[in-house]
Amino acid sequence: MSAKSAISKEIFAPRDEKMLSAAQVKRRTKKKIPFLATGGVGAYSTFICLSVTNKKPQQLYLTKVKQFEGSSSFEKRSQWTVEQLRQVNGIDPKQDCPEFDLVFDGGSDQWQASSSTEKSMFIQILHHYCQRYCTVRKPDFINCPSKLVGGQSVCSVVFHCKIFLNRLRNVMVSNQGRHHFKGTRAAQASVNDAGSAAQKARQALSERGDRLARTEEKTEEMMNSAQQLSDTAHKLAMKYKN
Repeated sequence: MSAKSAISKEIFAPRDEKMLSAAQVKRRTKKKIPFLATGGVGAYSTFICLSVTNKKPQQLYLTKVKQFEGSSSFEKRSQWTVEQLRQVNGIDPKQDCPEFDLVFDGGSDQWQASSSTEKSMFIQILHHYCQRYCTVRKPDFINCPSKLVGGQSVCSVVFHCKIFLNRLRNVMVSNQGRHHFKGTRAAQASVNDAGSAAQKARQALSERGDRLARTEEKTEEMMNSAQQLSDTAHKLAMKYKN
C-alpha cells in the first residue's frame, strides 16, 4: 500500500471524508521554534492533502499530515477549510517548478513538493474542486501556468501523464543495451500497466453520462487515476535516474 493510500485509509475514511489529492512536501524556510522548546522531534515526512466530506452539504478541507521516522502510522497535524485559503501561489507561471505557497487567513506556508509533476497535479485538482464547491469566496490562484487553472480537462492531464510514461519507457529501452537493471522486466511491466490504465481512464472520461451526478463521479475517478499515474511516473523516474 502506498503512503497516500494509507493516509486515505487511516486519516480520512474514519472521518467520513474522501481524499481527493495529496502532495508530499517539505518547507522551503525553517519554521520558527519557541525558545522554550527543547529537543527535536526527529525526521518526518509531510503531506498536504485535499479532502471532501461525503455528507452534504459537502465541505472541502486542506489537511497537513505527518509520518515520523520509524513509524508506520500517520498523524493529522493541522486542518483548514478551503474558505480559509486566501491564495495559492505557483511561484512561476512560465515553467514547471516544485515550489508553491499557501496563504491562509492566519498565515502562510512555503512548500516544495517532491516533484514539479506532483505539485502541478495537486494545484490543478485543488483549483478544480475550489471552482466546484466554493460558493461564497474562492481563493486566488496566482503565478500558476494556465494549463493548471485554465479549465483544462482531467482527460488532458491523464494524456500528458501517459506521454511522460511513454518517454520514460523509451529511455529505459534505449539504456537496456548499456545497463543491466535487476528487475527490468517488472519495471517495464509496471510502465505498461500504467499506460494501459491511462488509456482506460481517457476512454472512460470521454464517455458522456446521462446525468450530471454520473459525470461528476467519473471526474473524481479520473482525478484519482491521474494522481496515481503521476506518482508512478515520479517513482520510476527517480529509480532509473542516471
